[in-house]
Amino acid sequence: MSKEQYEIRDLEKHNGSRSDEDYLDSHSQPVVETTEVTQLSFVDRLAAKLRAETKGIDPITDDEKNDSSIWNAASMWFSANMVIAAFALGVLGPVIFGINFWGCVLAIVLFSALGVLPVAFYSVFGAELGLRQMVLSRYLLGNVTARVFALINVVACVGWGAVNTIASAQLLHKVNPGGAQCPPWAGCLIIVLSTIVVTFFGYRVIHAYEKWSWIPNFAVFLVIIARLKINGSFSAGPWIHGSTTAGGVLSMGSVVFGFASGWTTYAADYTVYMPRTTNKPKVFFAVMAGLMFPLCFAIILGAAAGCAALNNETYRTYYDDGGVGGLVYAILVPNSVGGFGQFCCVLLAMSTVANNIPNMYSIALGTQAMWEPLAKIPRVFWTMAGNLVTLAIAIPAYYKFSEFMTNFMDAIAYYLAVYIGISLSEHFIYRKARFSNYNVADWDNWSALPLGVAGCCALFVGAVGVALGMVQTYWAGELGRKIGEYGGDIGFELGLAFSVITYNIIRPFELRWLGR
Repeated sequence: MSKEQYEIRDLEKHNGSRSDEDYLDSHSQPVVETTEVTQLSFVDRLAAKLRAETKGIDPITDDEKNDSSIWNAASMWFSANMVIAAFALGVLGPVIFGINFWGCVLAIVLFSALGVLPVAFYSVFGAELGLRQMVLSRYLLGNVTARVFALINVVACVGWGAVNTIASAQLLHKVNPGGAQCPPWAGCLIIVLSTIVVTFFGYRVIHAYEKWSWIPNFAVFLVIIARLKINGSFSAGPWIHGSTTAGGVLSMGSVVFGFASGWTTYAADYTVYMPRTTNKPKVFFAVMAGLMFPLCFAIILGAAAGCAALNNETYRTYYDDGGVGGLVYAILVPNSVGGFGQFCCVLLAMSTVANNIPNMYSIALGTQAMWEPLAKIPRVFWTMAGNLVTLAIAIPAYYKFSEFMTNFMDAIAYYLAVYIGISLSEHFIYRKARFSNYNVADWDNWSALPLGVAGCCALFVGAVGVALGMVQTYWAGELGRKIGEYGGDIGFELGLAFSVITYNIIRPFELRWLGR
């Protein structure tokens, strides 16, 4: 079956012999839930009394779409990225990858822009279709493949939540070294409980929190800038030409791309309540701006702090002893602004809540999207369970295997390139980049959704590409290790290329043999 026949068959299957105009008219109507509402579970009853969101992965109907604020779409990501986790990425450039400040800036701006494009793109889908990202993935990847990615996404949500929580707990533990200090387990508990409070209430409270929580973080970053300027330890460092520097830029870019594109598998979750009539270019560019500025600002500042650490023995000692949390403490407290600096450390440690919130909200939707029986359990339950599992991992990982957790999450982040390659191929090539080719009523219809043969094959082959190109402390791929003295990480690039090629070879045969 040709691509054109596929499109016509898809329309006729769900709309009889109606014309495209009739289809579009029917498609624009609200989706009616067919599940009879009986009695809410006690969790949903409690959530309803507290005016929390009780909606799960069912499509958001036009009647429910009442968030018309473009600013909400932007500010959601503004706060989630103006955080210490983004700052920590910048430090890696000069300290780990050995590139100077301007090399870091080049990698940060370029790869951040590439990473946020799919996030902004799929945010438009949320407003138009009202589908959560992991449900939308059933159309883009195939039903089976989407559920595999939903499982990976749940693991990623928990893992990144634990890694981020550990980093903040380290910073909290540094505060007040001469007196009573916050125990690491208590720091983890504070971060997770704070995240639970916000994520419990769902979409609207999350947007309200993210709208303003960036302000104290931004203020602390300004203090860090002032202290770096006054201290005088910062220098851009020499630009060294050659393949080793190129490898360092690629490795730095890989880390930045993974962080920036990490929101792709959540993107539509935070625009589903926007009316279908919302100006789509405005949504796209608002999300782009809401991601690019905080990412570039925080990561570039981290790179500047990393450059300063190379020239300042105190900074480097604190960094070697306590990681990025130790470096922030060194800049703000000793021989700096003292007690106020410690207060700033606490504020910056709490910024992790804004970064963890999207993880812990979307973990519930990803869990529900994996398997139909799981969708019957309220979203609020899965949100709280995800936070508690994150806490259960973060506390022992703080003491025993924090390095393993970081390495594991660096590796799992490569799956984003495969997801992007498959999903963009399906949308632009096989669905002709038309929203009319997404029948929302089929969101849970196994007989109508693509099965995912091509998607699963592309996922496997894309993983091979990642293995060939990645460069980590525990594994250097055959191709990645050849770039410069220390290698250059091209795992994302090869994973994307391999998945796109494989998907577009197999997908036409899947359409011909299965018809969907």
